[in-house]
Amino acid sequence: MKRIISAVAGLATATMLAATAQAQEVTLTLHHLLGPKAPAQRMMLEPWAKSVEEASGGRIKVEIFPSMSLGGKPPELYRQARDGVVDIVWTVLGYTPGVFPRTEVFELPTIHGGSAKDTTVAISNSWDLIKDDFKDIKPILIHVHGGQVFHMVDKAVRSPADLEGMKIRTPSRTGGWIIEALGAEPVGMPVPDLPQALSKGVVAGALVPFEIVAPLKLQELTAHSTQGPNSLRFGTSTFMIGMNMDRYNSLPDDLKKVIDDHSMANIAETYGAVWDQIEEGGKKLISDNGELITLSDEEYGAFEAAMAPVVDKWIAEATGNGMDGAGMVETARAAVAKASGQ
Repeated sequence: MKRIISAVAGLATATMLAATAQAQEVTLTLHHLLGPKAPAQRMMLEPWAKSVEEASGGRIKVEIFPSMSLGGKPPELYRQARDGVVDIVWTVLGYTPGVFPRTEVFELPTIHGGSAKDTTVAISNSWDLIKDDFKDIKPILIHVHGGQVFHMVDKAVRSPADLEGMKIRTPSRTGGWIIEALGAEPVGMPVPDLPQALSKGVVAGALVPFEIVAPLKLQELTAHSTQGPNSLRFGTSTFMIGMNMDRYNSLPDDLKKVIDDHSMANIAETYGAVWDQIEEGGKKLISDNGELITLSDEEYGAFEAAMAPVVDKWIAEATGNGMDGAGMVETARAAVAKASGQ
């Protein structure tokens, strides 16, 4: 009888423990560099967090900490997630040069065609091309913004010659290569530092998308902005929502599935389209407060010719590091074309 009672008690205890594990509640911290009113938080991070919470039946709670409020500087965000200082980050991959060498291919001029949705979908659809960059972190979304535009304090840019010798802010080393190819001097800095750099004359302009105009009030700091025809841009930047791998692995299987269902190809089109939508508000602010220059095909062709060596430089470096640089460019370009329906 004692044996039966003991067995029943053990079974009950095991059942209770299993039920407790199944009902586990989790709070995840999400850290990023922009303010709480930035479109990135309002239109991507908050909706994503709400959807995760609802899909988990309230068992996952995502607490968002904007403006580097948990400490550190923007270039430290990737390491914070990798090392478990926070659970999830949203960050610019270019802030940690050398860590994501394969993913850079999607930043190159002539790869990104001007649609954040198309390039973001292309990244997820060609994941095998870049997956080795993300062995130390759980990728939730790798995406791009609409693409880089020249925003200038007082110089209208209509040709590469207009940039000669000027100091221009860059978000990444590939952006720096573009600036150098166009005859200007790149100055690297996280985007929150840009308003002060513009107002103090540290830089004469910047490569940033329209999305960041409102959060940084660039319409008050610059007079001229230059984009290509048909939404063509001067390269783009890659971003990551990434989760600490140990934190992800610690979740019960059903909560892992919630995260997986809200990751990569499952959300790429939705949030890629959001980044295209975000651009429109910034465009209007620029048009209403300054000069928005849209280059003709011929004018943009001069920029394309000047930027072509950037792709060659990247291929040569990638090949030197044991990658198939030319093949990666071809694959990335084809993936973007397919995503755009070409």
